[in-house]
Amino acid sequence: MWGSNSNKLKTAKVETIIGKNTELSGDINFQGGLHIDGKVKGNVLAEDDSESILILSQEGVIEGEVRVPNVLINGQVSGDVHASDRVELANHARIEGNVYYNLLEMEMGAAINGNLVHQSRQEKRLLEYQKKADTPENSGK
Repeated sequence: MWGSNSNKLKTAKVETIIGKNTELSGDINFQGGLHIDGKVKGNVLAEDDSESILILSQEGVIEGEVRVPNVLINGQVSGDVHASDRVELANHARIEGNVYYNLLEMEMGAAINGNLVHQSRQEKRLLEYQKKADTPENSGK
């Protein structure tokens, strides 16, 4: 797209592909690169502190929540999208849900039916630290 780092997402190493004629029911937990041309009925998850990337093609559909650090969407998502690093929405992207992002690029034609919520990495780490401090084992009880 426009930024100098946009090629990073487009040329990311993809280890897993879900083909155009494939429908998967259930959650996907992955590391590295995941490219979806088919349909996923379930959540798509990757470790938040990883360099993982999800690429959803124009034919791709996800019915569930997405929690991946780097996301490039050109298909349809029915659910919230959480990206701790970067979200790129190409011109055919359609999202029915909220988008939580640190960096966002959006081409003309992309559509979001939900809220855009900016979350910096530092805010997220602070919230995680506070949650850990509030656990019973850390409270001294």
